[in-house]
Amino acid sequence: MSDFFHWIATLPALVQIPLVVGAFVAAVAVILFFVEIAPRSGRKYTIIRLAVCVLAPLVIFLFLGSVLWAAAVAAVLGGIFFILDYRAKQGAGYLFQLVGFLAPALVLLLIGLVYPTISTTIAAFQNSRGNRFVGLDNFQWIFTQPTGIRVVLNTIIWVLIVPAFSTAIGLAYAVFIDKSRGEKFFKILVFMPMAISFVGASIIWRFVYAARPAGQNQIGLLNQLVVLFGGQPTDFVSISPWNTFFLIIVLVWIQTGFAMVVLSAAIKGVPTEQLEAAELDGTNAWERFINVTVPGIRSSLIVVLTTISIASLKVFDIVRTMTAGANETSVIANEMYTQWKGFENGRSAAFAVVLFVLVLPIVIYNARQIQKQREIR
Repeated sequence: MSDFFHWIATLPALVQIPLVVGAFVAAVAVILFFVEIAPRSGRKYTIIRLAVCVLAPLVIFLFLGSVLWAAAVAAVLGGIFFILDYRAKQGAGYLFQLVGFLAPALVLLLIGLVYPTISTTIAAFQNSRGNRFVGLDNFQWIFTQPTGIRVVLNTIIWVLIVPAFSTAIGLAYAVFIDKSRGEKFFKILVFMPMAISFVGASIIWRFVYAARPAGQNQIGLLNQLVVLFGGQPTDFVSISPWNTFFLIIVLVWIQTGFAMVVLSAAIKGVPTEQLEAAELDGTNAWERFINVTVPGIRSSLIVVLTTISIASLKVFDIVRTMTAGANETSVIANEMYTQWKGFENGRSAAFAVVLFVLVLPIVIYNARQIQKQREIR
């Protein structure tokens, strides 16, 4: 197979393109065959399945020159077609189609989620080289060293402030511009930061916070305003603990657009009959908002809060780009990378486990809320 790819690489670009497209079409045809054609009943389709069982191992043998690979392919195909002929209550081939559609997702979950979770958890209880069991030493180091405690506290500060402020600002913005003139334009302005990557947003805000010595021209917008009003330039990202809050502003700026769009759509879904009935009862705008609008968008509020909370817990790009964790601004995700870069794999894995433990309650709460909504419906 590798020889085949090397052979393609030696061909001109104009020849490679149809070959690659042809390989893609062939892969799609194989998928369609197993999903649409192979499960059907009838003598014709039985003959097709038999031909595939014979020809596929032969083709594998010709390409790879291996009897073992050909036998393995024959065994797999035989098992698959045996399942195809299994007559489930839902009809012929139903079981295979069910497994066929679920298998890619399950395989990806096992490879991309389950296996890394298990291996990382095991590594958290081993030394930096991963060849000796050290028990809880890595976790003890996290919660006894000032650096580790500061990292965990910073992460908790992020997850407490960012969701609250992003959701509150987004909700207020959605309420005030709802059905106003220029609503689409105002929404685009607020949602635009969501189109910027975290690294790009961090670079923008680095220029906003940039500081030069007194007497020089300030390139940072914030320090230019400070100097304009008679103050002294300040390096905002180096003053602890306030520098953490200046970094938090960046994520609030990004996530406010997400909160605004989701909550604005939810507000538009609140029945106008309920609002009109509340108005007839003599309630003012604030009472209608608290007693009618907020309960009507509760599910959307939960989704926004939990989504932004998870984004705040695993924030990495902003901290890494703006301070690299210096001046007591590091968070768990950044410290994971820092420890891994310093060849402390055990401590890096321990930080990952701590992050997983912090994220898990939010995920469970969100799942339970979704289940309750389904029960109500």
